[in-house]
Amino acid sequence: MLTEREEAYRVLLLWQKDGAFIKESGLSPFAMEIALGVCRRLLYLEYFIKTLTKRMPALEVKIVLEMGLFQLFFMEVPDYAAINSSVDLARSANLGNGAASLVNAVLRAARKAGAPELPPQRVRRVSIENSVPEWIVRRWFDIYGGDEAEAMAKATLERPTEWLRVNLRKTSAPVIVQRLGIAGASILYDRFVELPRDAGVKAILSSPEFVEGQISFQNPSAYEVVKLLDVKPGMSVWDACAAPGGKTALLAEMDPSLDILATDSSEHRLEKMKDLMDRLGFTNVKIACVDALAPSLSSLVSVGEPAEPRLSSKFDRILLDVPCSNMGVVARRPESVYRLTQESLKELADLQLRILESAARFLKPSGRLVYATCSPDPMETTQVVAKFLKGHPEFAKAGDPVLPGKNDPRFDGFFAQALELVGEG
Repeated sequence: MLTEREEAYRVLLLWQKDGAFIKESGLSPFAMEIALGVCRRLLYLEYFIKTLTKRMPALEVKIVLEMGLFQLFFMEVPDYAAINSSVDLARSANLGNGAASLVNAVLRAARKAGAPELPPQRVRRVSIENSVPEWIVRRWFDIYGGDEAEAMAKATLERPTEWLRVNLRKTSAPVIVQRLGIAGASILYDRFVELPRDAGVKAILSSPEFVEGQISFQNPSAYEVVKLLDVKPGMSVWDACAAPGGKTALLAEMDPSLDILATDSSEHRLEKMKDLMDRLGFTNVKIACVDALAPSLSSLVSVGEPAEPRLSSKFDRILLDVPCSNMGVVARRPESVYRLTQESLKELADLQLRILESAARFLKPSGRLVYATCSPDPMETTQVVAKFLKGHPEFAKAGDPVLPGKNDPRFDGFFAQALELVGEG
């Protein structure tokens, strides 16, 4: 399977060079397992290589070694196949005979020596063992304490649970389970189906049920967030950071009488969202390219249809699933921890507050806004809400925040707080 390893190598090279997203690469299941596995364990694999070499090899060779080590120690690949295929990969990638010899020697030495001894200092050990940057681990230790921080770091290595959301306007969860032949399926909220680890995702994507809009992939955490809106029939709803559209679709399915405006600042992402709504058959959603930081009629450009002056009025409900660090979904988006810095985290929190203040101007009196992030970090969650409420006494919390994923690892780690406009701004 050299070709699949070549695909994984190419994608990993693009990721480590340019930050390209691995999951969007369309890899085969075997190649994807290698690519995501190397990504999830990058710091550990780099540490492993440092214990076996005098100096870190060139990026291309390093990636071949990371792939080989991952196959040797974390996949059910025979040792000889992991080593020989890595040597062949170095040659097919035109890295030279010297690189191929180095790969062969390092992987054989690793097989003989076994896993390296980790540093005794706890924060450093947790960082390397779970491939979470040390500054993030130290932050988690300070916020949550050592034991919870270590558990959070370990959770980033887990393969995330995949769920199907059933379009109840077209079918039911038991029918989908039967048609797709999902043995021992768990059904949640009558609309979410937990997939077993060996489920053929590619086969599901090409199934008539998916193509006809009977099912989509979505984590139940989205339902916990959307429920906070407490929508009523006929209400107007603005999903202000909507792409890729999962929560918009869930709202449209839950109540077809809702008048939904779904906006995002990326026209490219909105094109994909429009395809999603067309596949699902929802007609109560209008899609437009709007910057939530500066919503105005001049910026309202609908995708595929004339602009409509929707932002001249206010909304009964507003959903703000703001851009965030993704620290609650690292297992699903393993690239996120390597892109994040202490400075970028502060910049995100500032952006989130500005989006919240901008969007809140379009809420009707007695209306409800839900602020949500897929991060549990206080800087992006409770601190943003507290700063907003301090500057906007006309708003108040509506109940406690919802934290799906905190006690159930099958759920994505979201934070969501409902806010209500109770006074005059």
